[in-house]
Amino acid sequence: MSVFTLDTKPGNPVTVAHLDAVAESLGVTIADSEKESYRTLLAVYHEAAETLFSLPGPDILVPNTTRSPREDVRLPTPKENPLGAWAYRCLVKDIQAPAGGLLEGRTIAIKDCIGLAGVPMQLGSSIYQGYTPDVDATLVTRILNAGGTITGRAVCENFCHSATSHSAHTGVVHNPYARGYSSGGSSSGSGALVAGGAVDMAVGADQGGSIRIPAGWCGLYGLKPTFGLVPYTGIGSNEPTNDHAGPMTRTVLDNAALLQAMAGNDGIDDRSFGAPKPGDLPDYVGLLTGLEKPTDLTGVKIGLVAESLEMPGFDPRVLATFKAAVEKLKALGATVDTVSVPMHKHGAAIWTGISKAGGAANKMGITFGRRGYVMTDVNERIAPLTQKAWDQMYPSTKNILINGVYGMKQFPTLLGHATNLSLKLRQDYDRVLEEYDVLLAPNLPYLANSHAAIPFASATPENPAEPLDLIGKQVGLTYNTAPFNQSGHPVLAVPCGMLPIQEGPLAGSGTKLPVSLQVIGRWFDEASVYRVAYAWEQAYNWKEL
Repeated sequence: MSVFTLDTKPGNPVTVAHLDAVAESLGVTIADSEKESYRTLLAVYHEAAETLFSLPGPDILVPNTTRSPREDVRLPTPKENPLGAWAYRCLVKDIQAPAGGLLEGRTIAIKDCIGLAGVPMQLGSSIYQGYTPDVDATLVTRILNAGGTITGRAVCENFCHSATSHSAHTGVVHNPYARGYSSGGSSSGSGALVAGGAVDMAVGADQGGSIRIPAGWCGLYGLKPTFGLVPYTGIGSNEPTNDHAGPMTRTVLDNAALLQAMAGNDGIDDRSFGAPKPGDLPDYVGLLTGLEKPTDLTGVKIGLVAESLEMPGFDPRVLATFKAAVEKLKALGATVDTVSVPMHKHGAAIWTGISKAGGAANKMGITFGRRGYVMTDVNERIAPLTQKAWDQMYPSTKNILINGVYGMKQFPTLLGHATNLSLKLRQDYDRVLEEYDVLLAPNLPYLANSHAAIPFASATPENPAEPLDLIGKQVGLTYNTAPFNQSGHPVLAVPCGMLPIQEGPLAGSGTKLPVSLQVIGRWFDEASVYRVAYAWEQAYNWKEL
């Protein structure tokens, strides 16, 4: 340790009482004879911290609003927001983008946790009302440079912490196939806007399934890329080791195009340092359009993860639809074998150990072991935590903070141990992927559920809804999604059929909702994942299955 001075300024506020409070939080006693020495050292540290806050940050992510002006920035009108999926509207286009870009003429919505300077960002919570970022996320700049037009922010669930679509402070987001039913979460608005045809594409963020759940329930192709392939620079983080941003689209080719536009090491986000540079990426689109027989999967080896069929609350109709899809992949020439990855059963628990402890620390502004750009102005809204902020939080966020603080106190090495287990989880998938081109698993255990039984509509500050009632409709959803956030493998949600609703107000009406499966690939082998999904898409109309 280096101490550069022992001199402090007049009026330094650090007292022995501050030192005693620190000692109490550590559970130790400092000898009286040593207190003044440690008080002086603490006072020096206090002044160093104050100096740091007076220094300007790095000159990066500065938007070029001349080249990409922020136009028509406004709240959506009720008429243009029938699904409740728009958080904010805007029109942002790079007027100097080269002709013929990958996304030329395409409209894109971005999840409301992604930095887009000049356009208010709410993260689904009233805590962020009045907040407007002053940076453009790396992926925003890349989308604009590729000719894409960003037409607004898509609603995300409260703090991105709900797997269903009723927690955002702006209200529920409806499923385009069945009003009154969930569009999934936390990228709820992204899923609804693309499936409903309001935009061509959307960008979601996935920390435990938040792209794949809404993609699954809205009948979309939703990719959680390899960890770090799409830089997370300029995006509100939940827990850094499971942060992923990716495309949500109606077709595989659109998905590949949006990924190609966004992907590649940006030299800022340490999550992206292992990824290829943008110029070294595979031609995801060209590899698909260049196939002579796009529906022929002869020679492709697929491993069906046996443990993925053990999801809690599995609707037997969903399981049957998944198994039928497996047979159809075989009919395209693929070899499908059942494989065992015993650690998969513990994947959601590993994710929980990391996402709760690490997520709580991250929300409280504790950024540790990271290189890159941190959106400190996002964390400053709740750190230090106030009762007012706590009262505005959704139960999922409160649960993360409670679990995280408890875990760090009762199990001080839990985060490190769970991190080690996530490495073992990755290794176990990798061993199977040495023999197989991709793995296969069901995406979600049941159809999108209704909002009807959730008591948020009648809740008031005096009589709030019970936390378990609000959280209850997402129990078991992430059993098959969360493990791959911690292992880091690329996973594409693929629509594979539709089933009649049997729950809620439309039960028995004949209205159908989508079913989805997951295709999992090796790290940075999105090309193989896309190949399987493209063959499926070209061979079958999933809406008729």
